[in-house]
Amino acid sequence: MGTALVTGASSGIGRAFAEALAARRDDVVLVARDTARLDQLASKLKGAHGTHAEVLGADLTADAGVAAVEERLRAGVDLLVNNAGFGTFGKFAELPIETELGEVQLNVVALVRLCRAALPGMIERGAGGIVNVSSVAGHQPTPYNATYGATKAFVTSFTHSLHEEARSTGVRVTVLCPGFTKTEFQERAGFDSSAVPGFLWQSAEEVAAAALQANDKNRAECVPGLLNRISATVSGAMPAAVSRRLAGAVVRRVE
Repeated sequence: MGTALVTGASSGIGRAFAEALAARRDDVVLVARDTARLDQLASKLKGAHGTHAEVLGADLTADAGVAAVEERLRAGVDLLVNNAGFGTFGKFAELPIETELGEVQLNVVALVRLCRAALPGMIERGAGGIVNVSSVAGHQPTPYNATYGATKAFVTSFTHSLHEEARSTGVRVTVLCPGFTKTEFQERAGFDSSAVPGFLWQSAEEVAAAALQANDKNRAECVPGLLNRISATVSGAMPAAVSRRLAGAVVRRVE
């Protein structure tokens, strides 16, 4: 038993993380903007598992929101799950720049700040864990999804580096790189996923369970699902000119 802080906990993979952690009797700190959803989830977790669920409403695209979560992390947690994030689809030159910068702020800047707030205490205690949620999209260039793919490439590289730095400290650092996952992500990003074959999809619960198992074993990276692992491996081995053209062609077909 311990205390885990999960960002983006109001829905999707973040909610699945919170439920899985509570089921194994960890206390949870639930972070998101939608406090009404968090309150409902907290009540459900307390009733189902008897664990303590703390609600922390915060907008991680704003400095004040990140600062509030940093303060809670410095007070001490055993696991940080950096799950909050969003994506956009379309030609970069036609997307609102404010949205793209907000995407970088949430997917990259907030994540870096929260890792920095959590790590010193964990290292001092000689125990703890961090799971940073990336994507298989971070393994290759992603035309029409350019900012999102770039932010996830950063998260993947950054987390691998932290894993190596923390290797002898007792702190476990894992990057989670899921593929298509049944959440609200696609709808919020304006992406029509109806053409994506059913066999490519995973549930948020499957993804969260795989990530927690990987972090418990101190694995640097978790790519849930055999097809996703093959895709990530092949994409990483391809010349960039080939992988970006293939990715662009796929996105144009399913849009």
